[in-house]
Amino acid sequence: MGNIQLLLRQHVGAPCEPVVKAGDLVKKGTLVAKPTGLGANIFSSVYGVVEEIKEDRIVIRPDEEQPDEYEKIPEGTPLEMVKAAGVVGMGGAGFPTGIKLDAHLDHGYILINAAECEPGLYHNIRQIEQQSDKIVRGVKYCMDIAGADKAIFAIKKKNEKAIDALRTAIKDEKAMTIHLLPDIYPMGEERAVVRECLGIELETTQLPSAANAVVVNVETISRVTEAIEERKPCFLKNMTVIGKLNGGNEPHVYMDVPVGTSVGEMIERSGGIDGLYGEIIMGGPFTGSATTEDAPVTKTTGGIIVTIDFPNLHGAKVGLLVCACGGSEARMRDICEKMNGVVASVARCKQAIENKPGAPLKCERPGNCPGQAKNNIQFKKDGCEYIIIGNCSDCSNTVMGSAPKMKLKVFHQTDHVMRTIGHPLYRFLRVSKQVEQLPEGK
Repeated sequence: MGNIQLLLRQHVGAPCEPVVKAGDLVKKGTLVAKPTGLGANIFSSVYGVVEEIKEDRIVIRPDEEQPDEYEKIPEGTPLEMVKAAGVVGMGGAGFPTGIKLDAHLDHGYILINAAECEPGLYHNIRQIEQQSDKIVRGVKYCMDIAGADKAIFAIKKKNEKAIDALRTAIKDEKAMTIHLLPDIYPMGEERAVVRECLGIELETTQLPSAANAVVVNVETISRVTEAIEERKPCFLKNMTVIGKLNGGNEPHVYMDVPVGTSVGEMIERSGGIDGLYGEIIMGGPFTGSATTEDAPVTKTTGGIIVTIDFPNLHGAKVGLLVCACGGSEARMRDICEKMNGVVASVARCKQAIENKPGAPLKCERPGNCPGQAKNNIQFKKDGCEYIIIGNCSDCSNTVMGSAPKMKLKVFHQTDHVMRTIGHPLYRFLRVSKQVEQLPEGK
């Protein structure tokens, strides 16, 4: 095991402040950093020695021997223990769970986000298949803390084995039901979960609490269970490693990876990179970003993806259609550069809203998008030959309604990932042909 690097910002809010110094001995579960405002406690994930305190991280040299025992959080109320354990939204959002659950709902709902919406990721579904009883216990804790009377599991209809496990686990739970989702992106977006489960359309500025609900990710719920039942700090992460790997491009699912483990170590555990590759992504194909083998796993790391190489556009002019459901403009510019294209025009999806300057874009109606012809006309006027889109399933479908007619060749920002893992490309909102049958730029 190489050095563990614990980033001081692994959550929504400000970076945490170290409470250890170089030379300190730490154990699994030793508190190493506390929030200075909105945030969550950070714990050592290994036995070892603090080697260095950097501006943005704590570096720990692990011992050769790694006992299973860990330092436990103090006993308290369920809510106090969730806060003490440093549990955050582990589906990628990173919002402190203790604050989210302190909702004081009025006979409301806990909505369990089991959509695992990013293609290629499977660890949430695997956990449901293997640990459904643990998750159901966690849901009960969340209901009690938040003041919810009912719970709904939002899960894609295609995940039949996981659904069967859930049905068995909740057969005697009258307050719990299952809502089956279509297999389109982004059904896992928080407001989409509320809309699908409760039929309530939230504004881009509204939280699920406005619908008398709290949305919690599957893994987050399991960490709530551990905090309350085992007094266990949150220092482990479930994840999927997939892509151009010597171990095969099927998903490699890992449970309870020590936070701070390097991306490179997880890739090596999966057989190592298979020859030349395009990039390494941390996160999912839509919302992840390029990373390096030295980067550390955090509480919100869901996926590590090694992709095939990018096509070469040979300096052609490219339009970028930035969507709230996909990568930021910076991410799309990065992809365009890696494809050897030149950005000639940038437009936003017509439903992408910036609630305040510099804030991440929000979609008015996630997964339900009208036409994009106006943006395609702009790209054509600006002399673009190609466009790169980062849109949801429905939005991609609407782009394809007009782009080919204007002789604009379309790439989705996820194409290199989809081709790597053998997943249909995001184009039309219907059952697609197999990836290898789809020519590039069509």
